Amino acid sequence: MSTTIVRGAWALTMGPGGAIRDGAVAFAEDGSISSVGKAEELIAANPDATVVGDGNGIVLPGFVNAHTHLTEGLITGMGETAVLWEWFERVVNPSGLKITREQVALGTRLKAVEMLESGITTVNDMSCHRNLGSLASLGAVDGLAEMGMRGLVSFGAEDMFDGAPPADVFMAEHEALADRISSEELIGFRAGVGTVLGISDELFDRTIAACAEHGWAVHTHLAEVREEVTESKLSHGCDTIEHADRKGLLEHEVIAGHCIWCSENDIGLLASRDVAVAHNPVANMILASGVCPVPRLRREGVRVGIGTDGAASNDSQDMFGAIKSAALLQKIHKLEATAMTAPEVLEMATIGGARALGLENEVGSLEAGKRADVVLLDGNGPELAVLHDPFQQIVYGATPRSVAEVWVDGVHRVTGAATIGVDRSALAAEARENARDLANRGDMKGESAYAGPLDFEEGK
Repeated sequence: MSTTIVRGAWALTMGPGGAIRDGAVAFAEDGSISSVGKAEELIAANPDATVVGDGNGIVLPGFVNAHTHLTEGLITGMGETAVLWEWFERVVNPSGLKITREQVALGTRLKAVEMLESGITTVNDMSCHRNLGSLASLGAVDGLAEMGMRGLVSFGAEDMFDGAPPADVFMAEHEALADRISSEELIGFRAGVGTVLGISDELFDRTIAACAEHGWAVHTHLAEVREEVTESKLSHGCDTIEHADRKGLLEHEVIAGHCIWCSENDIGLLASRDVAVAHNPVANMILASGVCPVPRLRREGVRVGIGTDGAASNDSQDMFGAIKSAALLQKIHKLEATAMTAPEVLEMATIGGARALGLENEVGSLEAGKRADVVLLDGNGPELAVLHDPFQQIVYGATPRSVAEVWVDGVHRVTGAATIGVDRSALAAEARENARDLANRGDMKGESAYAGPLDFEEGK
């Protein structure tokens, strides 16, 4: 089998190999990493290998986006003055009633380009919609498979709304999604619980029973906003994390988005039940939700990854923005420069995110035997030309412009900073047409310029 060697001024393995000056990674055409070490040694040992990189850049494992919503790929840039529940009503629900499987697949392909070109190779998606019967969540799998990305996909089921169909309809979509994924080598399934407050007791119980029957892991949201905690205490006599535990959800493998409004008891439950947390700093700031106690969670042994969150709450799928924000948010919140460091943040974006998703034996670090999800950052651009400290320069100085090459499972997906095999103009045109359609069918006047004049056009 042919071998590819990717070399840089630094190879940040994010594993036992540490940070290797003048380092490289070698992988075979079957997608397995064969060795990691000094570039000159790997090249000498593999004289026929294809060598990528001039030794000025940075080699690292692909980023793991621990939480997003690919159903939002066509509804970005709206609702910035809304807090979470207002945002649901103004942006997510109107589009979610109308979106189709084909539109989810299109939005996923669009956002997959953005993710790949910001170094993301693995994504944990919760597809949320109310167009029941359309099986729209399967579109996320269609899109990811076409783009060759690694991922986990769940359907974020919620039935606490007027006109919701019976629980059978939601369970059928879980089953259909799991069946669609079963043939995909790079994509896995999780059962989705949209929110603990948004799901009826019947659907909640049936979902937990299905997890026990099939061995399904879970993707959910917990303790995202203060109002959630208050409503849960009024409805259930406890907050949402404790309610999820009482119902038996936390007995299964769970990753929960946000976990901002955590009591001392909550943090203990998350740690003792080994619940993983996806921290989404950009979306949390846009929606004014609060600050996740990331340092405290990590001290208690909770697995924490970093997510972009959905394209409609973040307005991009740029992992560099999420990484930088994760560091800065803790520093300003604590007024301590040591509250979160660059190596800690980069760990959460790579091997930490892989651990949070139970994928640490496959990806997240550059180690022999793991899969070749590899990123080469360009050392000849203005962002990374100077590398006094590679960790700090990535976290605070790199942008998607820094991404030169990306491989997923050993397959070259980005070269020369552009996704391979994608007609960008055609994809953008198709996305615009479908975003216009969705905004109009969802009657999103006042939010989308495609549906009517905006406030600033009317002098408001």
